[in-house]
Amino acid sequence: MLSRSNALAWLAGTALSLSLSLGAHAEGDRESGEKKFYTCYGCHGLDSYKNAYPDYSVPKLRHQTAAYLIAALQEYRSGERPHPTMHAQASSLSDQDIADIAAYLQDGEPIKPSTAVAGKVPAQVATCVACHGGNGTGAEQPILPTPPVLAGQHEDYLEQALTAYRNGRRKNAVMDSMAQMLKTDDDIKAAATFFAEQRSTLHTASAESK
Repeated sequence: MLSRSNALAWLAGTALSLSLSLGAHAEGDRESGEKKFYTCYGCHGLDSYKNAYPDYSVPKLRHQTAAYLIAALQEYRSGERPHPTMHAQASSLSDQDIADIAAYLQDGEPIKPSTAVAGKVPAQVATCVACHGGNGTGAEQPILPTPPVLAGQHEDYLEQALTAYRNGRRKNAVMDSMAQMLKTDDDIKAAATFFAEQRSTLHTASAESK
């Protein structure tokens, strides 16, 4: 298990290995992605729509970083993220389909990292900033796949994701170890609450959203 003091050094080594092992993904076409996303609106296009059993808000996807979305869909497709509905959806997508959908959802330039912080920064997010930035809008670093924007994401979704990484249901070379530093459910709650309260343009991917 990693200590907080050597977490950044470990991340640097992991970032290098991931950069060497992951190839370039297909170039996405936004217009094609808009057409291919039509089956996803039923869950991801509705404000406050919740996954059932367990109950948590489906994530906001509009303006999420395309590179992260590509990695996430590939993980659902491979089963590294265990979600029956998402696995079924992602299994029907080619690499090009995934790249197109990701380009549509990012909708232009990715969210630019900022330094503005709302509220007090809890100790539980100390090891998150190297990848996600001080407020969850991202940091300039060479990690691949690109980490997601956390600022403004649903709190209960962040809690669910962190819990899944901590108990091993989700698999990710970086997050498998990072989540272990959140020792208790209260630690996870503190991190999720902080990032959910930060400001960004991340929001629900309805057909009308831009």
